[in-house]
Amino acid sequence: QVQLVESGGGSVQAGGSLRLSCVASGYTYGPYCMAWFLQAPGKEREGVATFYTAAGGTYYADSVNGRFTISQDNAKNALYLQMNSLKPEDTAIYYCAADLRPPCSLTAAGGGYWGQGTQVTVSS
Repeated sequence: QVQLVESGGGSVQAGGSLRLSCVASGYTYGPYCMAWFLQAPGKEREGVATFYTAAGGTYYADSVNGRFTISQDNAKNALYLQMNSLKPEDTAIYYCAADLRPPCSLTAAGGGYWGQGTQVTVSS
């Protein structure tokens, strides 16, 4: 059974940094892609960043481009999100997701496998 467990969330002041981690288990091959999503209070879930394992390619939402960095450690089956220059509007529950086979079907609506989320709160 595939499981994703996020950690590293917390409370920080605007301008600060946090590093989220996601450890995956329960699969033999893959993942093809992994991603971070967020859901702010009262809003729809949205994509933050995606990492394509084989090619090492990345994708970032415009709102975080230049501030957040997604990375992966295959040896540890881990995905990371380094978040710098945090803003109050980054406050949300952050979810890790993974898709084992191509194509990458991860969207804000679902697809693949998901963790339970970790809370990030940024105060002004």
